[in-house]
Amino acid sequence: MADYTIRPLNDDDREWVKQFIAWQWGVEIIVLHGTLYRAETLPGFAAICGDEIAGVITYHIDGDACEIVTLDSLEVNLGIGTALIDAVKERARQAGCKRLWLITTNDNLTALRFYQKRGFTLAALHRNALEQSRKIEPEIPLVGDHGIPLRDEIELEMMLDGA
Repeated sequence: MADYTIRPLNDDDREWVKQFIAWQWGVEIIVLHGTLYRAETLPGFAAICGDEIAGVITYHIDGDACEIVTLDSLEVNLGIGTALIDAVKERARQAGCKRLWLITTNDNLTALRFYQKRGFTLAALHRNALEQSRKIEPEIPLVGDHGIPLRDEIELEMMLDGA
């Protein structure tokens, strides 16, 4: 296990979160389910290893549901992504949320495997959702990971106990 700490994002982090997301995602805005997000304006957590960013998660709470908007870990198999999810899960419970959920795209097989191994279940398939998202963010490519046509959004969820 790498030596890292998880801490909440604060106002001083906003610029580097913006740059980090642009570097990781290739864009500064995130479009999910027809909603535009700017990750640097969202609450979240950072994984810090020494003086370096090891990962970032951002989320949005709406009523009794908490949506994970972005999750990025620079190192795999060190528990960073899981620790970041756990931090959001605890924050969501504290906020009275009953559901933790997220969207990924049909090509993101790595994310589908990762989230399901951490207790998320498939909740919905939004067919051809990226057609609408491309109207907001035309930079979204037509082809994604593994040469898979990038068309659909897959919704995963986890019901929170104790909320």
